[in-house]
Amino acid sequence: MKEKLVKLLEKSTARCVSEGLFEVKSLPFIELEVTRDEAHGDYATNVAMIIASQAKKNPRAIAQAIVSKLKDDDGLLNKVEIAGPGFINFFIREDNWRSPLKEINRLKERYGVLDFGSGKKVQVEFVSANPTGPLHIGHARGAVTGDVIANILKASGHDVVKEYYINDVGNQMRTLGRSVYLRYLEIQGEPVEFPPDHYQGDYIAGLAKEILARDGDRYRGRGEDEVLPFFTAYGAGSIMEGIKDDLGAFGVRFDCYFSEGELYKDDGVMKLLEQLRGKGHVYKEGDTLWFRSTAFGDEKDRVVIRDTGTPTYFAADIAYHKNKFDRGFDTVIDVWGADHHGYIPRLKASIEALGGNKDALKIILVQLVSLLRDGKPVAMSTRAGEYVTLRQVIDEVGRDAARYNFLMRRSDSQLDFDLELAKRQSNENPVYYVQYAHARIASITRMAAERGMEIPGGDDAYLGLLTLAEEIQLIKSVIRFPEIVEGAAKALEPHRVTFYLNELAGIFHSYYNKNRVITDDPALSRARLFLVNAIGQVLRNALGILGVSAPEKM
Repeated sequence: MKEKLVKLLEKSTARCVSEGLFEVKSLPFIELEVTRDEAHGDYATNVAMIIASQAKKNPRAIAQAIVSKLKDDDGLLNKVEIAGPGFINFFIREDNWRSPLKEINRLKERYGVLDFGSGKKVQVEFVSANPTGPLHIGHARGAVTGDVIANILKASGHDVVKEYYINDVGNQMRTLGRSVYLRYLEIQGEPVEFPPDHYQGDYIAGLAKEILARDGDRYRGRGEDEVLPFFTAYGAGSIMEGIKDDLGAFGVRFDCYFSEGELYKDDGVMKLLEQLRGKGHVYKEGDTLWFRSTAFGDEKDRVVIRDTGTPTYFAADIAYHKNKFDRGFDTVIDVWGADHHGYIPRLKASIEALGGNKDALKIILVQLVSLLRDGKPVAMSTRAGEYVTLRQVIDEVGRDAARYNFLMRRSDSQLDFDLELAKRQSNENPVYYVQYAHARIASITRMAAERGMEIPGGDDAYLGLLTLAEEIQLIKSVIRFPEIVEGAAKALEPHRVTFYLNELAGIFHSYYNKNRVITDDPALSRARLFLVNAIGQVLRNALGILGVSAPEKM
């Protein structure tokens, strides 16, 4: 529907220019929005106001010119209105909404799958937590955000790779190894002073016990420098396997795990910095190497090699992102915690310095999660190793509820996650509300089958019987699903899908509570069965994008 309207507008604005009704250097991209109030039509555009700024004319006059040149040969529109300073509102003829319902029945699980991505290669990197401890609830929101962004991009025709970057180099890894080693000595009765900046969680003692059970006391009495590489590798490997298991239980699977250590092979990071130094983008002050990020709009230059000779995280990130683009990705998407906001300008600066397009890097910021139980905060302290892990959340509320609730808000806004609400089987629980809509439709389909009624194929003669206001509203909603997918893909905003599902489920439940689908009128029953079958298909398709199940019984 949106595509048809855009084409009408493109032809109309082109006619206006060719006939001299207004002059512009180039016609703008036409945006159509669904109106918030149906009294203002089905769609609206501000294209007249955009053109007016170029043409130096009154936007309402521009709007009138565009409307006067609309040629609606296919009878798409019921009427067109000009509102306010120059908005153009479009009212679609009611019978034009019913016919596209057949596309849902024909395409089934492919309905909402688009091709505007044209196979462009996109990498989505997310989670990428250090392998120093289990994933906690903060990681969970980033995990499902990245996963669903990847799903949406796949559904819109992109070639997507999901990647996890393993930070397995640096001081935090040595601290991990030493933490396990000290616990290993401690459980054998040796007096140990455990530093407060080491990893405190019970999982560290668990790793030490595993090593003791496997290898006995063979590492006792040996030099720390000699044994730490083993304790580091064992701890990181075991924790990484646990992370993969937890993510798998959460429905998140990666196409690629990239080790930071790969960047340092053959002195790769230093060689890259020397190349940048040769171009004047890196300079030396004393024993410190600096990246000249102010030349690309950053507020200050950034250290890449400390005066101790050790590289910063930023140095590795420059090398890592060069590696990403060298692999041929057209777009690279990083999903970060909101506390990394200040890191964006320097990373984009490094891409420019390497001769790349900074706009090919997209950063999605994910805000913190406040964990609640019946509205009361759950205390957490990561320093003391006391936090709610992703696995605990999955075990308590289930994968579906966890994924859906993490997607209930924009990723860059704070989120309250109430464990008790997520478990509740009531309309207060958003995922239950949506899944219950699908289960109700499955129940209707079973009832119809018991009465010998098959899902009809979509005959125009009986689709015309769908005349109730709620039926037209439901039809409009399911027809717009591809538009939701496209909008979410372009904006990289997965919450648009959950918002859409909440709205669709709400309209359906209201309709179901007022009207019987299987009636005494066979033709009306066929029409309503066809409609609810389409709704069920769209619910499944949308939930599938979110990685949430669509149960047939609840």
